[in-house]
Amino acid sequence: MVGDVPVGGSAPVAVQSMTSTKTRDLAATIFQIEGLKRAGCEIVRVAVPGEEDAKSLAAIVEFSAMPVIADIHFDYRMALASLAAGAHALRINPGNIGGAKRVRIVVKEAKKRGVPLRVGVNAGSLEKEILEKHGSPTPEALVESALRQVELLESMEFHDFKLSIKSSDVLKTVEAYRLLSHEVDYPLHVGLTEAGGVLGGSVKSALAIGLLLKEGIGDTIRVSLTGDPVKEVTAAWAILGGLNIRRRGVDLISCPTCGRAEVDIESMVAEAEKRLVSIAAPIKVAIMGCVVNGPGEAREADIGIACGRGRGALFIRGEVVETLAEEGLLERLFEEIERLTREKVVR
Repeated sequence: MVGDVPVGGSAPVAVQSMTSTKTRDLAATIFQIEGLKRAGCEIVRVAVPGEEDAKSLAAIVEFSAMPVIADIHFDYRMALASLAAGAHALRINPGNIGGAKRVRIVVKEAKKRGVPLRVGVNAGSLEKEILEKHGSPTPEALVESALRQVELLESMEFHDFKLSIKSSDVLKTVEAYRLLSHEVDYPLHVGLTEAGGVLGGSVKSALAIGLLLKEGIGDTIRVSLTGDPVKEVTAAWAILGGLNIRRRGVDLISCPTCGRAEVDIESMVAEAEKRLVSIAAPIKVAIMGCVVNGPGEAREADIGIACGRGRGALFIRGEVVETLAEEGLLERLFEEIERLTREKVVR
């Protein structure tokens, strides 16, 4: 349990993200956490690099809309301070926390307080001796680092932890998790580290996370992107929805633009993406630009529009209910989406 969120076993795959604010900036961090919660984030991680950040953590935990994980690197004392501040979990990196002695100190305190850990192994910060042994951060090197920590934690009779072994390379990450999943039965936090910007990072993350989840590997996920962390959450839910694992929010179906389109489909879809992002109810919406596939896709959606020359038909649950001019079509679609959303929430 991370706070009130179960991880592992038969629990749903949980969506995580991490704040990009300075943790010491209490107002900015809480504001960002609230935005992440609205987007569907279920567990949030905050960096605790120094004492000022640790001092803010107690208030962040108190006011956070979801469980808070303290992210610790280099200074084990920040882990102890985070535990004292009430963090719901700790993320520690065995490659830079200072060796087994300091890990033992942290684990002893976490065990006393009933706080779980995530042991996060990263390709960019492996233990020096493991890196020298393998020559590079290979999947086998990542797994060896993780298993070393598992052995240490188990020697302390501590089992309340999950593992992650991340690389920025899709295939290395997938292979590392595959290997690890055969070695342990602890929950796995899955993601691709330093994935990149929104477009490239989302594609790479979808490949890595999607492949693993399809194989039944992964209990909680984070899509790591450079920029607004809300986009990480949106991408994570898109991955879960695309695999039919969990659904949240609008599944927007739209056609690629081509010479047959008789309306400005690109502008319509861009406006819809902005306005539909805050909807949590699982609704399938189709916005189609011509008569080739438009009526079929719109008919299969909960609600959709299929456009012709300057006009479009509004479909609701497979039936045409109205035909409107292009100028009023999108607003009418939004009105019906709001109505359907209310129905789904009530149900």
